[in-house]
Amino acid sequence: MSRIGKRPVTVPSGVTATVEGQTVKMKGPKGQLQFVVHDDVEVKFENGAVKVAPRFETNRARALYGTARAQVANLVEGVTKGFEKKLEITGVGYRAALQGKTLQLALGYSHDVNYAIPEGIAIAVPKPTEIVITGNDVQRVGQVAAEIRSYRSPEPYKGKGVRYSDEFIFRKEGKKK
Repeated sequence: MSRIGKRPVTVPSGVTATVEGQTVKMKGPKGQLQFVVHDDVEVKFENGAVKVAPRFETNRARALYGTARAQVANLVEGVTKGFEKKLEITGVGYRAALQGKTLQLALGYSHDVNYAIPEGIAIAVPKPTEIVITGNDVQRVGQVAAEIRSYRSPEPYKGKGVRYSDEFIFRKEGKKK
C-alpha cells in the first residue's frame, strides 16, 4: 500500500476544489487546472481535503492511487505557487534571447533555433546564459524544459550545452598524449 496515497491533500484557503466523478478541478490565484483520475482509484472531497483510495484491492489500483494523490497535490501547488525550472547555457557563443512569443537560441549550429513558447508557459531570460520557465502545470513546465534542453544536451568533456541549474554533469578526462 502507498504511504503517500493514504495522506489527504489539504486545500488551502483561496483555492476552490471540486470533484465531479473522476475529474478533480482546482481553481486558485494562478489559474485553473484539472486532472482525470484513473477508474481504479476513488477520489472524494470532504472536510476541506481531497482523499484518494484504491477502488479495488488489485496491484494496479494500489499502484495508481499514490500517483493520483501526487497529481492532486501538484494541482494544489500549481494554482497557489506555480512551478519553475531554471536552465543554464554553457559554451562559447551559446546564448538565448526572447523575441516576442519565441525563444531564440544560439547553440553552435549554423542557424539559430527558434522555440515557440506554448500557451500557459512564461519564459524569462534574465541573462543570455540563463532561462527561467514558469507555469502552473508541473508536467508542461517540465516538458518545455526538456524540449529546450534536448536541442543541445550537455556533453561530458567540456560541459557545453543546455543543462538544468541543479544538474551535475559527470566530466570525463580527455585524450592523453
